[in-house]
Amino acid sequence: MNEASRRAIWCALMVMALGACSQKPDYVRPAAPVPSQWAGQVLDGGRDVRHLGWEAFFLDPRLKALIALALENNRDLKVATARIAEARALHGIQAAESLPGVNLGAGDTVTRVPGDLSNTGKPVLSRRYDVNLGVTAFELDFWGRVASLRDAALASFLATEQAQHAFRLALIADVVDVHLAQRELVQRLALARDTLRSREESRALILKRKEVGLAGELDYLSADGACQAVRSEIAALERQREAADNSMRLLVGALPENLPEAWALGEQGLNADLAVELPADVLLRRPDVQAAEQGLIAANANIGAARAAFFPRIALTSSFGTASNALSRLFSAGSEAWLFQPSLSLPLFDAGRNQANLDLAEARKLIAVAQYEKTIQQAFREVADLLTARTRLRQQLDAQEATDRIQSQRLMIVEARYKEGIASYLELLDAQRDFLAAQQGTVQLRRQWLSTTNQLFKTLGAG
Repeated sequence: MNEASRRAIWCALMVMALGACSQKPDYVRPAAPVPSQWAGQVLDGGRDVRHLGWEAFFLDPRLKALIALALENNRDLKVATARIAEARALHGIQAAESLPGVNLGAGDTVTRVPGDLSNTGKPVLSRRYDVNLGVTAFELDFWGRVASLRDAALASFLATEQAQHAFRLALIADVVDVHLAQRELVQRLALARDTLRSREESRALILKRKEVGLAGELDYLSADGACQAVRSEIAALERQREAADNSMRLLVGALPENLPEAWALGEQGLNADLAVELPADVLLRRPDVQAAEQGLIAANANIGAARAAFFPRIALTSSFGTASNALSRLFSAGSEAWLFQPSLSLPLFDAGRNQANLDLAEARKLIAVAQYEKTIQQAFREVADLLTARTRLRQQLDAQEATDRIQSQRLMIVEARYKEGIASYLELLDAQRDFLAAQQGTVQLRRQWLSTTNQLFKTLGAG
């Protein structure tokens, strides 16, 4: 076995030992700082959101088209997606540091030595041709510095990917909420316009009765004021609807004219029959929690890189090829040329730079732990709030629908009494106002209950 072979085997053994002395701390996932059960909630059956995509959960064809447009055109989502490509590239750059880079080199060197510096007293012209394969300053990662940096870059990439998933879920939920708000405002506007037509008819009738002396000025002023109040409400609702339309345009990028007709608010088909698992199962699959954990893994890996900086750094520079002073003899026998140059550097004095870097890495890990725990707590609160809201809003909506029916019956009785001259117009107006308020309240609560179902779909880590 020649000397070159022995050196190659020695280098291979050194590379196999990489990572054996890694300074990276073992990663241990922190315990979730939340209860093991949802407070006051009983787990129920239903659809499993882990494998339930938005296409199967949201049924309105217009809403499906809007979500698809948002996923295609939303600028913030495009930025989040581009950041994944950026993080993937950074990971690729760092991963390349763990492998030697091999370069092919070829050169032609011409040197002229003046006569007063040569042994012969005459100018000397020399020429050299080289062709070689070389490895320049490849670090033998005996202490795991490069591997730790590679692991940190990988975790950062995965965190960016999970952050994009979280943003995508949030975008879908925002589109659904705005769509539900639009459906609510359309229905409330229809109710308000029907009420305005009814009150304008009543005002016209009272004006005729006033002209023949059967109604007083107070009745007419009350009827006119009631009309103006509804007009004011219609204007406010129109303003809210236009604002909702603008919000939707921002989310989806553009609103084509050929979108399908939207279903009514009560026909959206959003049911709260979603399976709710234990907190540990729900929270750990949420993309925002996974992104926070990947950030913690990256911080843990950076500690390993900071620790490894205290140890010697071994680098290897080598090349193998041919060299000759004549191009015709460049590949002749005996023209082999090689270089083997290992180097070692040991930090002796750096004014505390390495220690400060280690302190910085450990402080950032503490920050990452706190951020991870806070993300867990925030996620737990979101799910718990929505579970409570789902139950209470359903109870509130049932009571509001009962109120709606009661006010409708009351209005029918008061209208009959008014026609018989038993009730005053002010009593009729009061019944009309209460009935409109009950109808509007029912529509608002129905939209809130549907929005709660939508948000629950997101917070459970759907898909």
